[in-house]
Amino acid sequence: MAKASEAYVQAGEREVRISSPDRVIYEATDHTPAVTKLMVAEYVTSVEEGLMRALRDRPTALERWTSGVRPGMKLATGPQDRNADAFYQKRVPKGAPDYLESVQITFPSGRTAEEICPTEIAVPVWCAQMGTLTFHPWPVRRADVDHPDELRIDLDPQPGTSFADAVRVAGAARELLADLGMTGFAKTSGNRGIHVYVRIEPQWEFAEVRHAAIAFGRELEKRDDGVTTAWWKEERGERIFVDFNQNTRDRTIASAYSLRPLPGAPVSTPLAWDDLAGLTDPHELNLFSVPSRLAVDGDPWATIDDVHHSLQPLLDLWEEHPVELNYPPDHPKMPGEPPRVQPSKKVESHWDAEGNRIAD
Repeated sequence: MAKASEAYVQAGEREVRISSPDRVIYEATDHTPAVTKLMVAEYVTSVEEGLMRALRDRPTALERWTSGVRPGMKLATGPQDRNADAFYQKRVPKGAPDYLESVQITFPSGRTAEEICPTEIAVPVWCAQMGTLTFHPWPVRRADVDHPDELRIDLDPQPGTSFADAVRVAGAARELLADLGMTGFAKTSGNRGIHVYVRIEPQWEFAEVRHAAIAFGRELEKRDDGVTTAWWKEERGERIFVDFNQNTRDRTIASAYSLRPLPGAPVSTPLAWDDLAGLTDPHELNLFSVPSRLAVDGDPWATIDDVHHSLQPLLDLWEEHPVELNYPPDHPKMPGEPPRVQPSKKVESHWDAEGNRIAD
C-alpha cells in the first residue's frame, strides 16, 4: 500500500497539515508498536489540556528529531555537534504559520532571539510537523521574560541509584516544601528522574531563583544522605543530584506531557503524589497510555496556577550560607563562582581567591 504524502490534524479551530504522516518516528519495542509522525501530532492534540498549561505564553525551545529516534542517534548540544541527528531550535523557524506568536528572550551572553511562544494547541501541533518531540519552555511568561514564575527542582539519579531512589527523595522534597509553606507538583522526567515544580511570584531574577534552588538542595541533603548538590560528577557518588542549574537563564527542562526521544515514546508525566509513590516503572507512561489517563483522571497539575508562593523562605536559607556553586560551562563566569576545573585536577597555586585562573 502506498504511503500517504500528507494528512491533516484538527488542532482547536485549525487544521494543521502533516507531511509524510507514515514516517516512523519511534520503532516498535517488545511492549509498544511503532509510532508514526501522524501519531505524534495526534498525541499532541490528545494532551492539549495539560500541554498548554505547561507551554502557554512561555518562550519555548524545540527539541527536533526530524528523522525519528533510532539507537545511536545523537542530539546536538553545541557547535561541535554539527553532524548530530537532532538539535535544539531556539529561534522561530522559517516558514512558521502566521498564527504562531513569539517573544524576545535574552541569552546569558547578552544576545537576543525571537523564540516561539505557544498560545494555542495548533502551535505545538505544527512544531510536531517540524519534527519536535520535546518542548523546553522557559520558567517565565511573555509578559515578563526576566522574572521566573517557577522554581524547578530537578532530581537527577546518578549511576548506582534507581528511579525508586528518586521517588524517595521526591517525597522528602515534598515534605521540605510543605515545611516552607510551599506546594510542589511532581512529574516524571520521561526517563529515571523526577521534576518538582513550585509556582512562585515573578518578583525575582534568575540568579536569585537559582540561589533558592541551591538552598533547597542543601536543606534536602540534611534530610536524606542519598542527596547531593555537588556540581562535579566525581563528587556526587551514588546519590540523587539536585540540579540547581536548571534554574539558570536559558536552561530548560522537558515540559509536562512532552515526549522523550527514548524507545517506547515515554512521556514526562505529571502525577499526584500518591501515584508517584506507587510508580515503579516510569516507562509505562508513554504516548499510548498517557492520553487516556489524562482523559479519565484529569491533569494532576490542574491547580498549579492557583497559588504563587514567595521565594523569600528559601532566599533566607541562602543568606545563612551564601556560598556560590558552579554555573554551566557555557554560561559567562559569575562573581564568587568556584574555579571551573574538576577537583581532582585542580592545582591550588593556579587559582586566585576569586576563582580566576592565574596566567602562567
